[in-house]
Amino acid sequence: MATPRTTARTLAVFYAFGGAAGLLALLGATPHSGRSWVIATIASSALLGAVVIGRWGPRWPRAVFHVPVAAATGLIGAAAALAPDPLTALAIASIIAFVAIDAFFFFRHGPALAHLGGAVLGISAVLLLRPDVPAPTVLALVTVVVALGTVTRDLVWRASSASCDPLTGLANRRGLDDALHELLAAADRRGEPLSAALLDLDHFKQVNDTDGHEAGDRVLLRVTEAWSAQLPPGAVLARHGGDEFALLLPGLTGPAALAEVQRLTALHPDIGVSGGVAQHVPGETRAQLMRRADAALYVAKDGGRNRCALDGAARDQLSTDLAGALAAGQLGVAFQPVVELSGNRVIGVEALARWDHPERGAVPPDEFIALAEQHGLLTALGEQALRTALGQLTGLREATGVHLLLGVNVSVRELAAADYPQRFAALLAEFGWSADQVVVEVTETQLESDAGAVRQNLEALRGLGAVVAADDFGTGYSSLSRIDVLPVQHLKLDTSFIASITTSPRRAQLLASIVALADNLGLGLVAEGVETVEQDAELRRLGVLLAQGWLYGRPMSVTDLAVWLDARSVDGAFAVAG
Repeated sequence: MATPRTTARTLAVFYAFGGAAGLLALLGATPHSGRSWVIATIASSALLGAVVIGRWGPRWPRAVFHVPVAAATGLIGAAAALAPDPLTALAIASIIAFVAIDAFFFFRHGPALAHLGGAVLGISAVLLLRPDVPAPTVLALVTVVVALGTVTRDLVWRASSASCDPLTGLANRRGLDDALHELLAAADRRGEPLSAALLDLDHFKQVNDTDGHEAGDRVLLRVTEAWSAQLPPGAVLARHGGDEFALLLPGLTGPAALAEVQRLTALHPDIGVSGGVAQHVPGETRAQLMRRADAALYVAKDGGRNRCALDGAARDQLSTDLAGALAAGQLGVAFQPVVELSGNRVIGVEALARWDHPERGAVPPDEFIALAEQHGLLTALGEQALRTALGQLTGLREATGVHLLLGVNVSVRELAAADYPQRFAALLAEFGWSADQVVVEVTETQLESDAGAVRQNLEALRGLGAVVAADDFGTGYSSLSRIDVLPVQHLKLDTSFIASITTSPRRAQLLASIVALADNLGLGLVAEGVETVEQDAELRRLGVLLAQGWLYGRPMSVTDLAVWLDARSVDGAFAVAG
């Protein structure tokens, strides 16, 4: 099918020539002033319709084009019925051939047949009701119109097949190029944004090599079906080749397009997808736009795959927005409960940074934290997250009397600053907190650094009374070999470690060994990512004392936390219902 712009342009041309043909037919008609004026008015209306369709038609949704095509049938039928003589009636009726062409050029097979049937039956009825037009002549006209419709259908099918991927039915590279040409022209003309994305299925070759090409085809069809059903209006999805897809998103800025791509890729969490997004810059070519999307795709792959990245120019804008949000104190936090399993008590919460962009909405933490790291904003981000968390929990404490430990994530870049312990202590003093009420969480892989300043500051924090925890424990390369020298008092087991403890006996046995090792070394142990009752039961059986995860409570605002705690309060204890 044609794009909206091509559809509008073609329909406008047919309306213009149809109106002109109607006026020309009147020149040789038998004089009949009353009817001639009506026909001239109808023909003039068609000419006016051509102007309207040509001007505003490219902005219409495809479904709207059914109206002017059906209206054309009505106008032609009315003019043919009012024609003063049979020759003029036939001349006007022949314009119905335009409807037959339009129907198959613009619409799918079913609706096109409906338009053709309506046009043929309508014009036949009009001519047969006239006493001066023989039935065989009407039949001849109908034969010609049906033949034109049939030929148009075949030509359109052949043209669309050349632009379609035979497996998925999506546009292929040629179809993508045609669509991108139309959308770029429209974006430049209207001054509206346009973004393009390239999506690559991670490790797809392994699926083909292991399970065969038929299994790979099933994955491609599954993804195509899911994405096609969820596309925003006007979007174009194409198979760019192999396991790579392209997505055109008219009307969306780069950040908004990135959010849309992340929503689509999340529809299949079991299929890893890497994506690169670029926003069209006025004046650039199609090839330049797609090259920037491709560069962003490689950034995503280099970052570990199964993620999406934004083109550099858009990332720079997003980083500027993040800097502005930090300067204005607009960063938020969410709190996830940490539970003591033996007593079913909530003993603390982990503060998680959150950022709601004014246009894009919630920005994923992985994305804006990486952005902050790339643009030197980590220190400001960390300090504001800690300040916000302290302020909100202080308010909760004053309102409810509930005292909770606060876990905060601190980056190595923050810890490398010589004055970090002093700034940390000053913030605690500002809100009246003692250091032993705060758990400083540092990713284990970062702790493997031998940077002297980092280790020195961690020792200083411990000297203040703060608890230091190794976050995401179990993901590093030398966890067990360095467990006795890491400057920490707690280990937080990574979510991926907990996920299989109920399905893998070896993983459960390994966890039992870590529990024993932590006990022998005097280290606390926290299980992260607990989602099922079975995982909770296994952790209790193995002797894990602390846990957090969606089973106990999802990250929530301080207001929701207050309600959540109140609902679980039983005689001063906070019972965990699961």
